[in-house]
Amino acid sequence: MKYNRITAEIASRLQKIVGSEHIIFNNADKMEPYSHDEIYEPGYTNMPEVVVKPVSAAEISRILQFANDEMIPVTPRGAGSGLSGGAVPVCGGILLSLERMNRILEVDRDNLMIIVEPGVVTREINNVLREAGLFYAGYPISMENCFIGGNVAENAGGAKAVKYGVTGNYVLGLEVVLPCGEIINFGGKRLKDVTGYDILHLMIGSEGTLGIFTKIILKVLPLPPAATTLLIPFQDLETTVKTAPMLMIKTGIIPAAMELIDRKAMDLSCRLLKKKVPYGDKAESFLLLEIDGQPEQVERDYNSVADYYLQAGALDVYVANTPSTRENFWKMRSRISEALKIFHPGSIAEDIVVPPASMHVLLKKATQLAGRYNLGCTGFGHLGDGNTHIHLLKEEGMSEEKWRQSTADVLKVLYKTSSELGGTLSGEHGIGHKRKKHLPLVMGQSEISLLGRIKKIFDPRGILNPGKIFDW
Repeated sequence: MKYNRITAEIASRLQKIVGSEHIIFNNADKMEPYSHDEIYEPGYTNMPEVVVKPVSAAEISRILQFANDEMIPVTPRGAGSGLSGGAVPVCGGILLSLERMNRILEVDRDNLMIIVEPGVVTREINNVLREAGLFYAGYPISMENCFIGGNVAENAGGAKAVKYGVTGNYVLGLEVVLPCGEIINFGGKRLKDVTGYDILHLMIGSEGTLGIFTKIILKVLPLPPAATTLLIPFQDLETTVKTAPMLMIKTGIIPAAMELIDRKAMDLSCRLLKKKVPYGDKAESFLLLEIDGQPEQVERDYNSVADYYLQAGALDVYVANTPSTRENFWKMRSRISEALKIFHPGSIAEDIVVPPASMHVLLKKATQLAGRYNLGCTGFGHLGDGNTHIHLLKEEGMSEEKWRQSTADVLKVLYKTSSELGGTLSGEHGIGHKRKKHLPLVMGQSEISLLGRIKKIFDPRGILNPGKIFDW
């Protein structure tokens, strides 16, 4: 696809739409933060030609109409906290940042809904809802710095997916600007809707390739009055994985969260936090569970859970009954990614998803492969839904060329393994331009061609977030 470049005249026309203070042009230093997301691997960064920061659907509509007419690529961007290169302007052109569209428009207690703009930091949604005795359950672990628009674009998951589901389970309506500039609404303030095709859920997880979200209607829930967190060390990984479904079958209890952490990941997090974890030198893996609900029920449930795991092979069960202890337990999980960035900069992060009962198979395969190529490896993730965050770590002294070739070889085998196990490339981070070359490993050509035809219907000129998911 041949696109036109951004000239001073084009930048001037964009400036008239958003105002001079909301555009960055001819300033490499100020544009550099918009050239990457959270991955810094070679080949996954690219500078925009201009950064534009609209504040309304009307402004976005004008920008897209203009870009469509002038054949200029447009890359929408939320917080830039993604891990697939999805918000990177690989074709240059306009980087459309949604950072100014950060208003919470309505808290509707009567219908248990909230309406927000895409640039709202996800954590803020729950801060506001807490005052109304409500919460949004679809949030990811990175909720402190991600935007809700990006969560919807990637259909982000999170620790509580096992009980509450992922982002897409809570999106009831979207206002969307199509690549031609048309503003259209899908869904609305309704819990059931089978009128026509379900385009709403086609948009969710579309990675900014079909339209730009400008208003989001979310379902919310009553805030559980009590919660308890349990930390459970295991001597071997397979037992950790196999006991999880049996917990739910034998006790009838569905934990709000069910997180798996291997020893390496736990070591790194504790090193960052300057803390120690029980059985840190003996356990191969750890399970982090959360039970929520009414106080009396939570107490009964965590006692039942503790009894079950002690009989099922756990080394011990540690119960966090106080807010501070719960926070400490969850920090061990939430700070793993930060620890990896500090102690293993440049590590490759994957979020392969397999049937939950196969997580240990995938993790052991990753460790074996990494060892064969002299790479470090660690894994953690959402045991309740099989979403496995595998990180490959560069060992000291390895050349850049060797690192690139080794990781490419390992990932190819891991992706094939996930497919053979009934899984796929990504559970929540998306394909972006990081994983698109591997799409044929898990998807047939007929399926990929169908995706291309859908893309062409929404974006016939191919201007919106080009170079993502597949080449077209």
